[in-house]
Amino acid sequence: MVSNSASGAQPVLAVTGLAKEARLASGDDVVAIGAGGNPERLRRMLADRLSPECRAVVSIGIAGGLDPDLEPGDVLIASAIVTAEARYPTDPAIVAAWERALAGIGVSVRTTAIAGVDAAVLSVAAKASLRTATACAAVDMESHVAAAFAQAHGLPFAALRVVCDPAERAIPAFAATALKPNGEPDILAVLGAVARQPGQVGALIRLARDSGRAFQSLKHCRTRLGTALGVPDGPRLVPR
Repeated sequence: MVSNSASGAQPVLAVTGLAKEARLASGDDVVAIGAGGNPERLRRMLADRLSPECRAVVSIGIAGGLDPDLEPGDVLIASAIVTAEARYPTDPAIVAAWERALAGIGVSVRTTAIAGVDAAVLSVAAKASLRTATACAAVDMESHVAAAFAQAHGLPFAALRVVCDPAERAIPAFAATALKPNGEPDILAVLGAVARQPGQVGALIRLARDSGRAFQSLKHCRTRLGTALGVPDGPRLVPR
């Protein structure tokens, strides 16, 4: 957990998957947590909080592209998080504040629905199928967990995700599991997988390139959002 509250008020809770995302999200009036790309671990971490200890919940990080028009580095502000069982609306006050803050940032910024899943979507075919089923532009593995936690506690929720792998690009299967529980990359696992499957080197290089573009955009967004990740004081939860 990364915490830094300058005002003394309740901070914003930033939910991430990767340790690098948590470090970027951290700042004044933000508590950042990450679960290493494991939704069940994230649920346990959130359930272990004796109280929400925050005034809003934000999911922030990278995502897989589902819309073929999206490119690595494109920024998505969630209008809703969609799962097979539920649809979680985002807080309009936070969405509007982010749209203002990120206007003219130099990359594509779109407000759209994002899918939430418990298992990584790796193949091009699986991405296309999820796009058809949900009409979502991108997918991640933390936003739906964070949204459910926010809804359970009556807190405003929003999600900001940057496209990493585009819709037409598959992800090597080992890349989805080559993370330590704290969200740091498991270098030994990556090297072992490459040794067993040397043909995956090209895909890994493309993923590293896409990730670099995504994190460059995410860092730029973080700078623009500033204190409390740009969450305004007193936003109200969208009714169910």
